[in-house]
Amino acid sequence: MKTVDFPKSLADFLTKYLPAERGMSNNTIASYRMTFILLISFMQEQKSIPAHRLTFKDITKTCVEEFLNHLETDRKCCVSTRNVRLAALHSFFKFVQYEWPEQLEECRKILTIKVKKTNRGSINYLTVDGIGLLLRQPDLSTKKGVRALAMLALMYDTGARVQEIIDLIPSSLRLNKPYTIKLIGKGNKARIVPLMEEEVVHLKSYMSKNNLLEDHASEYPLFYNTWKEKLTRAGITHILHKYATMARDKDATLIPQRISCHSLRHSKAMHLLQAGVNLVYIRDILGHESVTTTEVYARVDSKQKREAIEKAYVNVVKKEAPIWVNNESLLDWLKNF
Repeated sequence: MKTVDFPKSLADFLTKYLPAERGMSNNTIASYRMTFILLISFMQEQKSIPAHRLTFKDITKTCVEEFLNHLETDRKCCVSTRNVRLAALHSFFKFVQYEWPEQLEECRKILTIKVKKTNRGSINYLTVDGIGLLLRQPDLSTKKGVRALAMLALMYDTGARVQEIIDLIPSSLRLNKPYTIKLIGKGNKARIVPLMEEEVVHLKSYMSKNNLLEDHASEYPLFYNTWKEKLTRAGITHILHKYATMARDKDATLIPQRISCHSLRHSKAMHLLQAGVNLVYIRDILGHESVTTTEVYARVDSKQKREAIEKAYVNVVKKEAPIWVNNESLLDWLKNF
């Protein structure tokens, strides 16, 4: 077997198969690419096999299992991250089976590696009052405050993923009635989400102050940094945490200690559900592939309804022990029942 088989297959997988045949988004491809950067680094550091000498025979099932354990123990990655890396490896070795049938047996072994079970965390979301408090924090006398309000309100109003916000351009918005926004989600799938008039007011104010309503700016990043480059995930998270901290100082009961950009998406979903919106419509707004994914919000809401009922429960039944509790003979009680 030629030593170029592995690098050629990996290059074809990342540059041809994923984008052209599978239609994967740039973000997914970047995630897969990082998996192989970590794997190649592991092989060099732990197995003393430099990248230019790496071949298929070096990457066995045992080796992959050691790599996954390395991610958890040495790199302190969570189980979810481990499973994401394994999914990338599974996808690659499914591809290899057809490109290099000689590797079929080892590919089959690697594909038998199971994903680990993870504990499903609770959905972290804010109440309507919490969202209101958060959005009152930006200082609208400053450009950054106007940008923060427009962006955070848009994230909540549309239930958008953070990457969908990052990728927005002015031409994604329809600022005439009916107000809508075009979001590009996972797998480059586009969806149209309605905008509320109150949100459009904030957007127009922000865009006007930054000359983003001009025709020449239609392809510029909608939200950008000091260097006119689109904001990063870290940048948006920093903005959210800044105003969440300010809001928490005013009322700690409304703002959870752990909050992320996805919390705004969860909040929108929960508020739509609580308002009686059909799960099918919520699925379409969030861009879920299946309504099954959206049902998690219904399960969480049912649990909270039970908790609310239990807190409000008033025991109207007289607290007396059943007659048989103090009866010396349960059998006698049953006979006389």
